Amino acid sequence: MKRKSIGCSHEMPVQPAFIVGTYNEDGTPNFAPITWVSMTCEKDEDYLIVISMWGTKMTKQNTLRNRKLSINMVSKDMLELMDYFGQTSGAQGMKKDLSYTYSQGECVEAPILDMSPWVCECEVQSIVNTGESDTFYCRVKNVQIDERVETSGWGIDLTLLNPVIYSGSYHSIGQYLGEIGDFYIKEQNESSCQ
Repeated sequence: MKRKSIGCSHEMPVQPAFIVGTYNEDGTPNFAPITWVSMTCEKDEDYLIVISMWGTKMTKQNTLRNRKLSINMVSKDMLELMDYFGQTSGAQGMKKDLSYTYSQGECVEAPILDMSPWVCECEVQSIVNTGESDTFYCRVKNVQIDERVETSGWGIDLTLLNPVIYSGSYHSIGQYLGEIGDFYIKEQNESSCQ
């Protein structure tokens, strides 16, 4: 394989697409697409979802004020809604030009999109500011997932959820490839270093 230098492009990281749900000061729901989402381990099996939001968007202001939010995974059938939320400002009131339904979270006071196949209800634990961006470390209080998805093992088959991936353009996951350990079988060495 040969590579070429393309400069410092931020589109390189593959990012899952989410729609973050918060409440405005007047109690109306606000939704915005955010792709700067990841996880970090706090201790043992406790983990935090890490979300970075840039600029002065209403969702960021709501998260700073309420410290409660929903993180709604975007599936392929939600692309029109994601684009709409991304091109419509919450500063002008509730986004209602497209039809969608939402509910109140079960454990966190945040709106959740009824059509999202995977939703995390979160409370902000800490915030780190880096210039025009704020990074929110969020404790997961509840996870809701499409009931058709098997969740008894470690990991799930994401192809069942049909998630959208962003890297400057939208993509999807097209094929289930396997589990950790399916591709390289480490030989068990009988001798050990003493």
